[in-house]
Amino acid sequence: MELVIQNFDNQVIEESNIVTSEKRHFIEANTIEVSLEHLKNECTIPVFAKDNETTISHYEFITTTKNVIQEILGYQGDLIPDIRVSHVIKGRVPTAIGKPASELLDSEKTIYYERMAFVFEIPEITEIVNGNKLNLCVGGVRAYNQENLFSKKSIEKFKVFVGFQNKVCTNLCISTDGLLDDLRVSSVYELGERIHTLINQYDKKEHLNRMKKMNDYFLNENQFAHLIGKMKLYPFLEKEFKKTLFPLKVNDSQINTIVKDYHLDTNFSKSTDDKISLWNVYNLFTEANKSTYIDSNLERNVNAYEFMNYIGNLLENNQSNYFLHTNIIAFS
Repeated sequence: MELVIQNFDNQVIEESNIVTSEKRHFIEANTIEVSLEHLKNECTIPVFAKDNETTISHYEFITTTKNVIQEILGYQGDLIPDIRVSHVIKGRVPTAIGKPASELLDSEKTIYYERMAFVFEIPEITEIVNGNKLNLCVGGVRAYNQENLFSKKSIEKFKVFVGFQNKVCTNLCISTDGLLDDLRVSSVYELGERIHTLINQYDKKEHLNRMKKMNDYFLNENQFAHLIGKMKLYPFLEKEFKKTLFPLKVNDSQINTIVKDYHLDTNFSKSTDDKISLWNVYNLFTEANKSTYIDSNLERNVNAYEFMNYIGNLLENNQSNYFLHTNIIAFS
């Protein structure tokens, strides 16, 4: 209960200081939205082929996370997960063998989703960061493509996180200590224990302070253009030189999205004097990251957070390097 008292204290928030938007997805890529009941009642559960032991299902993962949230926070509200899935695996019941696909009845079809991501948003736990409303959220990712389902039952892999969701754009804001990207467990009980530990160890104050500090630093247009150009060159650098640089994970199409939104985004584009805060750049990155597939989305989200802190440290110490030149002057 210490988490509730010290880290998630209630705040009085002026509604005039809150910027919100209509509901949008926390991830796009090639995902679709499904309900928890659909996963429970209409999807099969993959098994390990050599011993026919079941995997931990998407439904069990989500409900286990919900139970942990309710236990730790003493939460009494109605927690409804936002669930996105991709890469549907289709099958059929034995009695439908040989039947043309066009003639299959719904009762003869089976499906499950290879990849699934979900978020529980807790709107009662809210912070205002740089004029944006951020709600606490807890979620996870399961990707069966990262399991060897052709073997005997073994340790299973999950990804879980705790952080915030920016209500302006539904972008996830996840810090390094708020993510377990290689959680390996053998039971639902162990999964719950590890989620419990992650939430309790998450340093909310440090995360919020670092995000607020991003608004203290700005890039002029030439510095931003230099940064984008270096990001474009980054994938083609010699391996030995690349090892000396920040390990950037953004891809080329996402860089193009960042550039477009730098000019056009309603909330996070450059200002009229052609400057942009690192907070706005961070949100351009996390918005572009929504195009990342489920199985690597969280890692890239955290990479964006670390990269912005890295650039902020360079600006604070007036240091130049491959990505940033602090002495570039803005020309009109």
